[in-house]
Amino acid sequence: MNPDNTIIEKAKVWMGHGYDEETRAQVRYMMEKQPEELIESFYRNLEFGTGGLRGIMGVGTNRMNRYTVGMATQGLANYVKRSFPGEDIRMVIAHDSRNNSRFFAQVSANVLSSNGFTVFLFDDLRPTPELSFAVRELHCHSGIVITASHNPKEYNGYKVYWNDGAQLVAPHDQNVIDEVMAIKDVFDVKFSGDSEKIIPIGIEIDKEYLKKLKTYSLKDPETTTPDDLKIVFSSLHGTGIKLVPQALTMFGFENVLTVAEQDVPDGNFPTVHSPNPEEKAAMSMVMQLAQETQADLILATDPDADRVGAGLRNTHGEYILLNGNQTATLLIYYLLSRWKEKNLITGSEYIAKTIVTSELLKSIADKFGVETFDVLTGFKFIAEVIRENEGKKTFIGGGEESYGFLIGDFVRDKDAVASCCMIAEAAAWAKSKGKSLYELLLDIYVEFGFYKEDLISITRKGKAGAEEIEKMMQDFRSNPMPSICGLRLITMKDYLNCLETNMLTQEKTVINLPKSNVLQFFLEDGSKITVRPSGTEPKIKFYFGVVGKLASRVEFDEVNREMGEKIECVINTLGLRD
Repeated sequence: MNPDNTIIEKAKVWMGHGYDEETRAQVRYMMEKQPEELIESFYRNLEFGTGGLRGIMGVGTNRMNRYTVGMATQGLANYVKRSFPGEDIRMVIAHDSRNNSRFFAQVSANVLSSNGFTVFLFDDLRPTPELSFAVRELHCHSGIVITASHNPKEYNGYKVYWNDGAQLVAPHDQNVIDEVMAIKDVFDVKFSGDSEKIIPIGIEIDKEYLKKLKTYSLKDPETTTPDDLKIVFSSLHGTGIKLVPQALTMFGFENVLTVAEQDVPDGNFPTVHSPNPEEKAAMSMVMQLAQETQADLILATDPDADRVGAGLRNTHGEYILLNGNQTATLLIYYLLSRWKEKNLITGSEYIAKTIVTSELLKSIADKFGVETFDVLTGFKFIAEVIRENEGKKTFIGGGEESYGFLIGDFVRDKDAVASCCMIAEAAAWAKSKGKSLYELLLDIYVEFGFYKEDLISITRKGKAGAEEIEKMMQDFRSNPMPSICGLRLITMKDYLNCLETNMLTQEKTVINLPKSNVLQFFLEDGSKITVRPSGTEPKIKFYFGVVGKLASRVEFDEVNREMGEKIECVINTLGLRD
C-alpha cells in the first residue's frame, strides 16, 4: 500500500529544519523503504484524549515522540496560564520505567520551564500515586506522569493531573484538548528549557508520602501478628519496587520476599509478555515463588504502580489469583470492620465504586451504615466525588473491578502502594481471627451472598464494526428483554439519557451522572448486566454480575459452579457467543 498525498505532505513537514537530524533521517527512510510504516506513523495525529496521550513510540504525528509530547505540553501550559492568570505556576512531573519515559519527562520539563513555570521533576522513576500526592503536597497547579500503565513495551503515554491531584474532568479535560489541538506547528513549542526553573525532587517526597500513608494503618499491634505473615511481591519491572517493599516494612511486615528478576526496572519487561497483573501469565513468577516459599499472600503491581493483583491459597491448598471485585470486597470489608471496631463510624462516611464494579461492595457498606457513591468508569470520577464532599463527608476507600483501589483521600487516584499495605493488613487481621484471607472472603459470601462477576469483550473492527456496535447499543436500549434466564428485568439504567426506568411500572427517575453510552440491566435476584462500548478500542464490553446464596464455606465449589453456569446462560441468552 502506498501513502496518499496528504500523508506524504505531512511527512515532508517532519523533514524540515524544525526537526532534528535523526527524526528527518527516519522519515526519509520510511518514505523510501517503509511505505506502510509511513502510513501508520502519519495517517492521523496522536489524539490527546480526556486522560492525555497514549501510543506507540516512534517518529510521526501518530506516535509518541519529542514533538508530539512537546506540542501536548505546550497546549497544557497555555491552558494552565489561562486558568491561573497572574500566578506563579508550579508543575510536577514523574515517570515510570518504560523506554523513553525519562526522556519524555525531561522534554515536558523543558517546555514548561521555558514557559516560565517552576517545575518539580522527580529524580528517578516513581509510582503514579506519588505524583498525585506530590501535586497537592507541593501546591502545584497541575502535574504530569509519563506512563502507558500496563500496555505492551512499544507504548508510552502522558497523563495530566489538576491542582487537586486528580486526573482531568470537565471542563478542564475538554479545554486542555482544545488548547493542544490549537498547536499546529512545532515552532509554537518552547523546547529550549530553563534549568534554573527545574527543581529535582525525590526522597523527601517519598518520606512525606510514606509518613501520610502510615497514618491510615488500622492494625492493633497487640492483636495482630503481621511479622508472621509471609508475603511475596513483584513490581513487574516497574515503579512498585521504589515504595512497596519499604511501605510494607513500615507497616510491620518484615517477611517480604520479592521476585529478584522482576525487581529491575526495565521498559522491555523481559520476563513477561505483558506487564499486566490482571493476566495470569504475568503473575507466573510471583506465584512460583509463593509456592516455593509457602507464602500467605501474593502481591504484584503494574509498571506505574497504580493497580495491584493479589493471590492467596484456597481451602484446597492451591494458589489462586483474586479478581478485582474480590480484592475490592476484602479491602472494603476490612476497612469498614476496623472502622466499626474503633468506633470511627459516625454516619458521615462513604465509599465509592464504579458502576461496573460488584454490588457486593454496596451491600457491605449498607450493613455498616456507610453510604456508597456509584460513578462512571474511570478513577477520576471517584476523585471528583472526594473533591465534592471534602469537608462534609469522610471517604474511607473505594475501587473498581479493573484492579484499582484507593485508601483514604491523601492521594486522588488509584494507589497500589497503599492497597498492598491494606491487603496485607486484612490478611494479618484475618489470621489473628484464626482464618486465612481466602476463608474471610468465603465468610463474606456466606453473610452477604455469593457475588460472581465476569467480563467479555467483542471486537468489531473498521467502519462496519463501529456501525455494528452502535446498532447493538440501539437494540439493547430500545428493546430490552423482559426476562433473562427466567429472571424478570426489574430496572434499566441508561446513562446516555441519564434515566433509570422501573421496568414493572415504567416509572422513570433521573440519574445524576454525566452522560455516558452505558446501559445496565438489573434482574429480580439482584444480578446485573452492564453494556459499554470501549472509548479507545473497537470493542463492546459486557460485564456480568450474578448473585446466589452460600450457606457455608464447604459449599463454595458447588455454588461457584452454579454461578458460572448462570453467567453462561445470560451470555447465551443475549446471543454473545460467536
